[in-house]
Amino acid sequence: MTSSSAANSLPDTPCYLNGEYTALKDAKISVLDRGFIFGDGIYEVVPAYAGKLFRFEQHMARLERSLAELRITNPLTRVEWRQVALKLIADYAHKTGAPAENGNQLIYIQISRGVAMRDHPMLPGLTPTVFVMANPLKLPSAQQREQGVACVTADDFRWEKAHIKSTSLLGAVFSRQISVDAGALETVMFRGDHLSEASSSNVWVIKDGRVSGPPKDHLVLEGIRYGLIEEMCRAAGIEFELRRISRAEVLAADELLLSSATKEVLPVTLLDGRPVGNGQPGPIYARLYAAYQQAKLEQST
Repeated sequence: MTSSSAANSLPDTPCYLNGEYTALKDAKISVLDRGFIFGDGIYEVVPAYAGKLFRFEQHMARLERSLAELRITNPLTRVEWRQVALKLIADYAHKTGAPAENGNQLIYIQISRGVAMRDHPMLPGLTPTVFVMANPLKLPSAQQREQGVACVTADDFRWEKAHIKSTSLLGAVFSRQISVDAGALETVMFRGDHLSEASSSNVWVIKDGRVSGPPKDHLVLEGIRYGLIEEMCRAAGIEFELRRISRAEVLAADELLLSSATKEVLPVTLLDGRPVGNGQPGPIYARLYAAYQQAKLEQST
């Protein structure tokens, strides 16, 4: 496929670019945008269920943390971000003919440092490039939930500022391709002997009824489900902890879970070709998945 035909095949769905609403296929940025040249920017992905943004404030808090790390001034207020997101939800529903209250969407936000001649330093005074689009939210299939999914392991070769939700995602592309090549859903990664995360998911280890995850530091992107899973565990009386988790503990887990905006919580039942626990989704997964669905019902914009 040529570049022109690829561009022509883009959907006519709505997006927001630098203060203007337009069709995704018509949105353009400068070739000297630092997000294009250096990956010098951050992104955020907010799910919306039945037209309602899910844990919006937590997503905005993470967006603000990432921008602060990159020394980029937040171009919009939280009120303005919410207005943009809700308009795109409504416009997408209108464009596709599916009422917003009947469909689930993902709001993708990207902010780069802006446009300048190519030079590595963080140039001050640039106007950030702001891009937002709405996409359908594709959740795991019933079969994946009933049977669990397969994952593979790999060493985490990515940079050590994983806490920034950066658009510099070549490391994630490589790590995700490892699982694609193996016919698996995700790549569970280790820094030395300790669990970090998957290529685009957080990883949770369950042993003897306790849910454990890696600590929130610069080696792991703190998924929004970090806080949600802790809340759900506390409410259900399930032990929860964040600590360094060894490779041996992962391999000996009773249950292994992935979490992300698109996966919600999802059981891993096969790791490197070997069963996790008894090879079936476990009882802690079932309780957390049910609690997650309840949290969605209770969520308001």
